[in-house]
Amino acid sequence: MAALGWLTPRRRSATARSVLAGEASAEAARKSTQEEQHTVPEEEGAEPQFPVHGDVLAAAFFDLDNTVMQGASLFHFGRGLYKRKFFETRDLVRFAWQQAWFRMAGLEDPEHMQDARDSALSIVKGHRVAELMSIGEEIYDEYMAERIWPGTRALAQAHLDAGQKVWLVTAAPVEIAQVIARRLGLTGALGTVAESVDGVYTGKLVGEPLHGPAKAEAVRALAAAEGLDLSRCAAYSDSHNDIPMLSLVGHPYAINPDAKLRKHARGLDWRLRDYRTGRKAAKVGIPAAAGVGAVAGGTAAAIALHRRRR
Repeated sequence: MAALGWLTPRRRSATARSVLAGEASAEAARKSTQEEQHTVPEEEGAEPQFPVHGDVLAAAFFDLDNTVMQGASLFHFGRGLYKRKFFETRDLVRFAWQQAWFRMAGLEDPEHMQDARDSALSIVKGHRVAELMSIGEEIYDEYMAERIWPGTRALAQAHLDAGQKVWLVTAAPVEIAQVIARRLGLTGALGTVAESVDGVYTGKLVGEPLHGPAKAEAVRALAAAEGLDLSRCAAYSDSHNDIPMLSLVGHPYAINPDAKLRKHARGLDWRLRDYRTGRKAAKVGIPAAAGVGAVAGGTAAAIALHRRRR
């Protein structure tokens, strides 16, 4: 387990479980990327003003649900597990309701998220980590690949083209987050760490879900371990729950923001971009490549479950 000495002084308090969750996620992310290094091709032509090309002290951190991907990744993973008979129809109905609420409300509800995580933990208990990783690859192709926001993907690619590392930061299980990051060509992922013994899930978490303050702790720990300067880093999210993470970096971006984050971002003059409606950024400064996906988001698809519609 990562040492508490990794962490730099905090501008806000965090619970011990948040710190534990953040450090566990950072350790898992670094271990994964050490096993498989990511190389970034050089791109010819004009370079955007931001991100700064060749700034090795900078990196980018992207929230996943509704920032990089339309909807909740845990729901899509649940659909894939249901298809493979990991659980029963009534469980999928609950997953579908949580996803429908998430998309209608456009924000994360702690009770719904906790219920989803508890369900997921009970489902994977007793299964091998390697099995879930392999299934995750299949589920990405089946349900997730077509739900990636092209605009946000272009933002991430701009950082990669500048020679910087790009990390997903999500409350989704770290193994699934790593699959998504790898398939998108990103450096790695910070996610919720589920306890495993001898490669088998126990049904418990290490610390708490990587949500809210825990995300900030994970980013802080990873930045310290990687020798990054957070004032030169960027972070992207749709949710006000991620304000602690966004506030850590020198370049915070509100992507498809919920009402609270939009208000907060405007008050602090943060950059905004909304790919759900094709609206242009409220503040200039987003790399031009991101404009490609501005209209590509479209309307969220309705959830069909045994002929029942949202």
